[in-house]
Amino acid sequence: MTSMPAEERIGSHIKRAEQALMAAKHAALKPAGVTVPQYAALLCLAENPGISAAALARMCGVTPPTMNTVLKNLQERGLIERTPHEWHRNVLETRLTDEGRAVMAVADAAAVRVERALAATFTEEERELLLALLGRCGDLLGSQP
Repeated sequence: MTSMPAEERIGSHIKRAEQALMAAKHAALKPAGVTVPQYAALLCLAENPGISAAALARMCGVTPPTMNTVLKNLQERGLIERTPHEWHRNVLETRLTDEGRAVMAVADAAAVRVERALAATFTEEERELLLALLGRCGDLLGSQP
């Protein structure tokens, strides 16, 4: 027997919700032809054109090698372009191509439908409380050594 039952572990409930959200987004993004990590990269690139792979990895919460794989796949599909930085030639700036923007628009509409459906299951007060509680979880866990 463990010292804390699984049903009492907040982390288990957060993980289950995250897995369900990722599965729903995966299904929603399939018609756009992108994975959830690829969509996350496209979304960040749409909002931060020219960002480096390392900064993009931090924003998306993945390791640099993982992000490099995501970017390689997106580049092979012609959805992004990577060019040397004007002053720092060893840094590649990453931007969406026209095709990447088009795919991003389709993918984002699908992801937003999932987010809106999720948000609709809560009242406005519940959504605000949920966001505040999850923020507290992130703040506490993010401050741990």
